[in-house]
Amino acid sequence: MLAPLLLLLAYLLGSLPFAVIVSRAFGIADPRSFGSGNPGATNVLRSGNKLAALLTLLGDAAKGWLAMVLVGALGGDAPMIGAAGLAAFIGHLYPVFLKFKGGKGVATALGVLLGFNWLLALIAVLTWATVAAVTRYSSLAALAAAAEAPVAAWIFSGRIEIVLPVAIMSMLLIWRHRENIQRLRAGSEGRIGAKKS
Repeated sequence: MLAPLLLLLAYLLGSLPFAVIVSRAFGIADPRSFGSGNPGATNVLRSGNKLAALLTLLGDAAKGWLAMVLVGALGGDAPMIGAAGLAAFIGHLYPVFLKFKGGKGVATALGVLLGFNWLLALIAVLTWATVAAVTRYSSLAALAAAAEAPVAAWIFSGRIEIVLPVAIMSMLLIWRHRENIQRLRAGSEGRIGAKKS
C-alpha cells in the first residue's frame, strides 16, 4: 500500500498550480486568460511581471524535486523515487486542482532532472538557454531540451530507473507542445517577452 500512497502524494504535489497561485498573490490576471492560456512561467512572464514569472518557475521546478526527496525520505527506493518524479510531472500536466488542464511541464521536468542528477539539470538549462537566446522561442528551447534529456540521462547514468522516467517525460513534454510546433511551422508562435494582448 505504501507505493500507491507515495505516488499519489507526488502527483498531488505536482498538481499545485504555481502559475495561478503566484498570479493571484500578485494581483495579476489568471495566466489561463491571456497569451497561450498555459498556466506556466513563460505565460506569466507575458503579464510583464518578471518576479511573478520567476517565482512560478521556481515553484514548478521545486515541486518536481521535492516529490522525489519526500518519497526517498519516506522509504522509497531508486525506482520509486524516479516514479515519484514522473508522477509529479504528470500532476503538473494534468492537475486535479485545475480540472486536469495544466501546463507544459518544462520547469517541473527540470526539477525532476535535478532530483536525479544536477548535471542533467544543468545540461537541460544550458540547452534551453542557448536555443532561447538565439531564437527567442521558449517552446523551441523546451523541445530542444526535451530531445537531449534522455540522451544525457543515458550517457551520464546508464540506469534504467533514470533513463525511463526521463524518456517518458520528454515524450509527454513534446506531445504537450504539439500546438506550439504547429505555430512554429506557421511562423505565428509568440516570442519570449511578448506582452499579453
